[in-house]
Amino acid sequence: MFKPRSVLLASVCLLPSMLAASSAAAQAQNAPGNATQGVSTQSAPGATARRVHTRPASAQQAAPGGSIGSINVIGNHRIETSTVTAYMVVQVGDPFDQQRIDQSVKTLYATGLFQTVHISRDGNGLDVNVVENPTVTTVFFSGNKAVADKDAQAAITLKPNSVYTPQAAEADRGALLAAYAKKGYYNAQVSVSVIHLSDNRVNVVFNSIDGTEPKLSRILFTGNQHFSQSTLRQIVSSREYAWWRFLSGSTSYNADRVQYDDYLLHKFYMHKGYADMQIVSSNANLSPDRKSFYLTYAVAEGPRYRVKSLKIVSSIRTLDDKKLRGLVPLSAGDWFDGDALQEGIVALNKRALDLGYAFATVNPDIETDPKDGTLTITLNVVNGPRVWIQRIDITGNTRSEDKVIRRELTVAEGDAYNQTKIDESTKNLKDLGFFKDQNLTTSPGSTPNQVVLNTKVTEQATGQFSLGGGYSSSLGALLNTGLSQNNILGTGNNASINALLAQRGTQINLGYTDPYFLDRNLIAGGDLFRTVTDSYTSSGQSYSYSESSMGGDLRLGYRFNSHVTQTFTYTVSDRDIYDLPTASSSQNLYIIDEAGWSSLSQLSQTLSFDYLDDDQSPTSGLLVNLTVDFAGVGFGAKYVRLTPDVSYYIPLEHVFGDPGWVLKFSGSAGYIKDYGGYSDKIEDRFFLGGDSLRGFADGGIGPYAQDLAANVSAKYPDGLTGGQIGGRYMWTQSTELHFPLPVSKDLGITGFAFVDTGSLWGASSIGTVQQLTDSAGPRVAAGIGVSWNTPFGLINLSLADPIVKQAGDQVQQFRVSFGTRF
Repeated sequence: MFKPRSVLLASVCLLPSMLAASSAAAQAQNAPGNATQGVSTQSAPGATARRVHTRPASAQQAAPGGSIGSINVIGNHRIETSTVTAYMVVQVGDPFDQQRIDQSVKTLYATGLFQTVHISRDGNGLDVNVVENPTVTTVFFSGNKAVADKDAQAAITLKPNSVYTPQAAEADRGALLAAYAKKGYYNAQVSVSVIHLSDNRVNVVFNSIDGTEPKLSRILFTGNQHFSQSTLRQIVSSREYAWWRFLSGSTSYNADRVQYDDYLLHKFYMHKGYADMQIVSSNANLSPDRKSFYLTYAVAEGPRYRVKSLKIVSSIRTLDDKKLRGLVPLSAGDWFDGDALQEGIVALNKRALDLGYAFATVNPDIETDPKDGTLTITLNVVNGPRVWIQRIDITGNTRSEDKVIRRELTVAEGDAYNQTKIDESTKNLKDLGFFKDQNLTTSPGSTPNQVVLNTKVTEQATGQFSLGGGYSSSLGALLNTGLSQNNILGTGNNASINALLAQRGTQINLGYTDPYFLDRNLIAGGDLFRTVTDSYTSSGQSYSYSESSMGGDLRLGYRFNSHVTQTFTYTVSDRDIYDLPTASSSQNLYIIDEAGWSSLSQLSQTLSFDYLDDDQSPTSGLLVNLTVDFAGVGFGAKYVRLTPDVSYYIPLEHVFGDPGWVLKFSGSAGYIKDYGGYSDKIEDRFFLGGDSLRGFADGGIGPYAQDLAANVSAKYPDGLTGGQIGGRYMWTQSTELHFPLPVSKDLGITGFAFVDTGSLWGASSIGTVQQLTDSAGPRVAAGIGVSWNTPFGLINLSLADPIVKQAGDQVQQFRVSFGTRF
């Protein structure tokens, strides 16, 4: 076919550029670690293959003079002629201007709609010859495992029915590589294949090779003079790869995590008194084989400062400086502590807010004297500008209802703006566990004294499946499994089913909780449960029995504030004592008398005062629970039972320099009183021992009933033919010191030493063949232990020696417990 001279010239002009581009692509392809750079094309069966031009043809030189009488667009099929001419710089009636014609060629190329554009003069008209870029029919992803299809689709711009260009395909290839890098796959490879179909349509295929996720092989610190490498490695959240960290995601390089590490390092140094500390740089270098990273933090520590003076200057007349001073836990002569200073600023803000100064702010002014090693702190309390929240906008909650988020905000539309409340709201949203990220920012409102509070969240999966196993001295080998959904249908409600299967017992619980019942400050829920304890041997004695209970409960609670909660629970259950021994000489009259079914209809209330710093791993604060059980609401057992307990945690970091040192004091008491002619049963009474009083066996202390039958002594020479039957009065006290061990903190192993004391008494003798030993004397045991926080649960190993015991008490020096929080 004859080809016009202008097109031939354009093709010749294109050849060097195409060769250069091809050479560059080949060099990039051969670069270490890079995927194929070019875009390959192929034709589908029955379709016509078309070579893709990567450069435009030049416009033919138009003869000067005259005006454009017409513009003829040739080759357009999908794009309207009017659309093509609208993009052009020259229009009908304009003079023939070669510069403007060339500009029209560039403008049409810039639209991304055309593969080639050629403009030539034909008499008084302009012929615009175009070849349209193809349209994308389908986008496929192949070989991608680390990046899911939906994430890959969100990263690229090519979509079905969009216009395909090689430039867009290459940009999307880069976007996919960036998505891989964000997940830690820095040696991934991505190539693009184009399958040409009929009617100028194409399918685009992104072919991926995930590669391996590079691990952090080394974490180094430079500039650190006062803290060792190992100490600082425990401060940052990133971890060097080791075989025991196979379940940890912190051994892979993550840019966001490194940024968080900068914050942790700065916070640590400020806590230790290094007020001038700076993070000079945080560099991550990929190894030559692209299989690991070397992470280096450069720090400038500066001197350590003591507080020379601290004063509070209040410009608010009714806020007395002297009364505010006690809210800041820093004094002259103390080592500077950034955490203590922040705690004081928060306390000052809260005090001002409580007194009605919604716009009060605390501006710290710190002057350092490096030569003297001291600093002066001035906290200026000022009444800031009056700003109100005009509107609260919530975005990103694709599943959670708006009300689930709004009820966690401590501010509402129309409230005074208060940064302390904003920070508290952010913490509340984070504590929900529903969102991967939560950001509260402000933008100007309709007036200068109004702001819009923008609440942006990123949803994450809220369903959990847990599976764990272990060993307990009480239950033997055990398997613990559970399934829960913490945000059912975006309502914020929780449903769960948990099962504990053990050698000597089974526990199954199905629960549902609405944390804001009727959209009010009420916690409502219910449970169905079944508990079986098989072949319960009382302290290893000469009789045994099994116990089971099955029933349900309804719960309703009220939050007085963030620390005080009251909960009412109504429980109905059937209880059974069974599997008694058959040998008459070894039967205990207490167990025989109470064997069989009994029912329970009980109303309980618990008043909780929770001032712990952390619900999962507390290091400071107070926890008090006051529980009253009133049984006999309708039927069954009739008693009143009181069980108060208290725990108090004291951090010892200021003494030992490590937050792992924590001193805990705990205590509990119990009292049960029958009424209405009912006699309490063995399943109603208190039992002590095991986890509740280490050094003694489960239920191993308290009233002890011994068989006095004549033939017993012959069969049981040691005379032990009875066992513990529980008591009506109980108290315990435990003192524990938790401390770090000289092993990596990532192993989750810590040590503890303890002294446990307690007593249990109060039982009535029955019959004439039973001798009842019932002492209210104290029992004391001391010991040491190790806690191991494994991915499958917390395991405690303890070794205790009973120092003081009473007649009939049963000893268990070594104990293994599973899933117990200290």
